[in-house]
Amino acid sequence: MIGTETVVPAQARLRADDPRLAAWRAFLLAHARLSRRLDEELRAEHGLSLPEYDALLQIAEAPDRRLRMSQLADAVVLSRSGVTRLIDRLVADGLVTRSQCLSDARGAEAVLTDAGLARLRDAAATHLRGIESYFLSVVHEADFDRLEKTFRFIADRAGPGWPMPDRCAVDAASQARPAPLVTR
Repeated sequence: MIGTETVVPAQARLRADDPRLAAWRAFLLAHARLSRRLDEELRAEHGLSLPEYDALLQIAEAPDRRLRMSQLADAVVLSRSGVTRLIDRLVADGLVTRSQCLSDARGAEAVLTDAGLARLRDAAATHLRGIESYFLSVVHEADFDRLEKTFRFIADRAGPGWPMPDRCAVDAASQARPAPLVTR
């Protein structure tokens, strides 16, 4: 059951030999192997790392294809300095530019270039093929809804997630989202 009734009370101490940890370990192993495989395929076929692809995707899906750096850091699960270095690489490759936040000059935004959008669209087929092959093909159709709810619940319990409200996000929220990158 997904909900607060599944949370272990704070008084119950988890022990290293708890059999429920097998699910946690399996999740970590699956995540590590899947991330590594998707990264290898993107690098080999498109010269993009998985974090670079993810950052381009997050920016592409933001209104006006611009995203505040702090929001990007939260969305791609990198530190602020990690996102700065990642964006530095994408700027050097001409895939992203930096800009001041349109409504708050104190904030910096990453803006997707036309070259970045084209590179992302090229890499999307490879990324989606990997997701299909390594994840979707092994999960039973009846389990997708439960998995999504479970992962969303876990993400919510772990802390704030996407979107992170700030002035740029609030100002841009009323604008239409761009068309999907890849259609099937």
